[in-house]
Amino acid sequence: MADRSQLSAPGSLQNSTGITKTATSLTGESLAELAAQHNLTPSAQRPPLLAYMGKLWQRRHFIMAFATARNVSMYTDARLGQVWQVLTPLLNCAVYYLIFGILFKANRGVEHYIPYLVIGVFIFTFTERSILVGSRVMHNNLSLIRALQFPRASLPLAYVIVELQQLMLSMVVMVIIVLGYHEPLTWYWFLALPVLLLQTLFNIGAGLIIARIGAELNDVSQLVPFLTRVWRYFCGVMYSIATLPATLPLWSKEVLQLNPAAVYISLMRLAIMRSQRINAAGAEPYNANTCATFFKHLSLYHDQAYCHPEVTITQLWAAGAGWAVLALAIGIVYFWRAEARYGRG
Repeated sequence: MADRSQLSAPGSLQNSTGITKTATSLTGESLAELAAQHNLTPSAQRPPLLAYMGKLWQRRHFIMAFATARNVSMYTDARLGQVWQVLTPLLNCAVYYLIFGILFKANRGVEHYIPYLVIGVFIFTFTERSILVGSRVMHNNLSLIRALQFPRASLPLAYVIVELQQLMLSMVVMVIIVLGYHEPLTWYWFLALPVLLLQTLFNIGAGLIIARIGAELNDVSQLVPFLTRVWRYFCGVMYSIATLPATLPLWSKEVLQLNPAAVYISLMRLAIMRSQRINAAGAEPYNANTCATFFKHLSLYHDQAYCHPEVTITQLWAAGAGWAVLALAIGIVYFWRAEARYGRG
């Protein structure tokens, strides 16, 4: 008859005849030595930086697929769907034109103000949105982080790609508006590609930095919208920094023109707007009288070309490359150093 031994609380075995208890004794090696012998490592251990970058590259297809899926699903509940990707910044442009272009006359000194404004809003929105979503990305994907093992930097990177995809769709409308104001299509338009590349690299770095801060301090996501809104007003999105009162210190104009968002906005305007290139300060030999006439009558756009530039086009390109490299390098290292802590309660 089969043995009917039963286990009774709290764990003693009744009628255990015929049951052999075996216990395997551990060797004298420590657990650490045993793990090293079999090449076992903690699943959440932070890999070396170069190995980490390699893992990110290996998952490039996952990152692109994740970004595309997020972009498609973002507006599935809205009746107009992805039209909102373009409609939202256009509505912002309309509000800014009403307030700054008409009420505050911020269009003074700017030829073709509407395309000037549209470019500023669209380009700044790319950076603004990358930072906003970056501040919440780790918290919003906590279940994914805890369920799967992958380089956590994949998430901020994917969300920046989402914003880039939305910008590319918006730029179709932006190009139509620019051409509608008789801005010619020239080879300078190819310069928009390196501008977008530099801005994307900067956004990735900034997104990684704010993603780590947001993962450690949830309240940051409440503060970031306020900070980006203030930043918008200091980037020349709605006005020309060059036309600010001459009584301002020279260094203040340089600081405004060389902040990252202002640099990428200026470079994009110079790339696709001929009126910006020919009217930019320094485009013509310096003439004090003509320059003074420009500040007296801001409607004489080309007179600005005879003024001294606070920041040259070469300096703008150098600043754009510098901000991109600096932000990306700091962002990767700063985010990577906390890799093992993401997903913890």
